Amino acid sequence: MTDLIGIERRDGIAVLTFRREARRNALSVELARGIVGALAELDADERVRGIVLTGAGSRAFCAGVDLAEARAVQAGEIEDWFGEVCAVYRQILETRKPVIAALNGVAAGAGFQIALVADLRVAHEGVRLGQPEINAGIPSIMGSHWMGLHLGHSAVRDLSLTGRLIEAAEAERLGLINRMVGEREVVAAARALAAELAAKPAVAWARSKARLREIALAGFDEVFRAAVAAQREAFARGEPQAIMDAFLARRGGGARD
Repeated sequence: MTDLIGIERRDGIAVLTFRREARRNALSVELARGIVGALAELDADERVRGIVLTGAGSRAFCAGVDLAEARAVQAGEIEDWFGEVCAVYRQILETRKPVIAALNGVAAGAGFQIALVADLRVAHEGVRLGQPEINAGIPSIMGSHWMGLHLGHSAVRDLSLTGRLIEAAEAERLGLINRMVGEREVVAAARALAAELAAKPAVAWARSKARLREIALAGFDEVFRAAVAAQREAFARGEPQAIMDAFLARRGGGARD
């Protein structure tokens, strides 16, 4: 398993930590593969009853895809690259055990979407969330799909088309954050929530989660194809590359926030 993933098992709950703190836990292909593999392993481990996802450090849960890596992607490679990202979303949804996102910092783009496909989200008041892809020249297709599971059409349009990040208080009002706690309590509260869900009657839990999974994945393949086509067009024109070059020059590499 990659060293970009940390796993701590205690009292039946596993905390899976994204360990790219210097890059604000940006989602690289290696990290994406590590998350998928770790979740499959934890789901198969009978000693694990629930899973918490969080980011290393205090700045970010996950600030999106790694822009330095994304910048190197060619238009013809979009499907394979984007497929690695989307495999994370699918694996979270297909994990049978409770999966709680412990939002310890900014959750943007791919990080926001990871949080959206988790069963529930715990955060503190300093967290910011959003879907800023459009500001990087990347069409907001998959993110709009996941937001549509939680929000009305007007709010989805707002966040997709402006690319703005919202403060935790607004996210809580919109229902995107399920529990708000102190900054130092986020992981502990997420662990407690995972344990609470894991203690639900087994059949009722399994069938409820399975139905929610079916709803979430309905149309997923169609959305994926639409996203790939849109990103191919954008990358073929060079707009994302130009924006990412300017951003990376300013920030010295990493993920956009």
